[in-house]
Amino acid sequence: MKKLKETVFYKKAIHELNYPFGNYFLFDSFIIAEINEDVLFTWENHGKKVTEDLTNLYDNDGRDFVLITHRINSYSVMPTDWIKFFKSSYKLKGYAIVSYTRAGFLNAGLEKLFLKSKVKRFRVLEEAIAWAQEISNSETITS
Repeated sequence: MKKLKETVFYKKAIHELNYPFGNYFLFDSFIIAEINEDVLFTWENHGKKVTEDLTNLYDNDGRDFVLITHRINSYSVMPTDWIKFFKSSYKLKGYAIVSYTRAGFLNAGLEKLFLKSKVKRFRVLEEAIAWAQEISNSETITS
């Protein structure tokens, strides 16, 4: 498992947002998030800021975007905070969770219960990117 910066996809990102808790890589119709080790990702401390920044950059409430969370580090997510995301009138076209561990893959199943978007779990980043491009009907980027 490599960081996005260590793959051929990194050079195709159109923008990068760096926060103390992780990095977000922006493409035309999808975003790849890599959250730092040992973070407890919550709406109030992380999600709200990122969502506002992305909404302003794309001038969009998210309805046209797929978020890929590339879980190369071990961190926690408050799954119930997805309710706060949707109550704030934000949307997603899809949500992909790339996890390299069995526990991470199982935790993604729990998180999936709180989402209103298309959700898919992957074990390989390239497959998540292909899925994001497929559901967003965007131009395909290849390795």
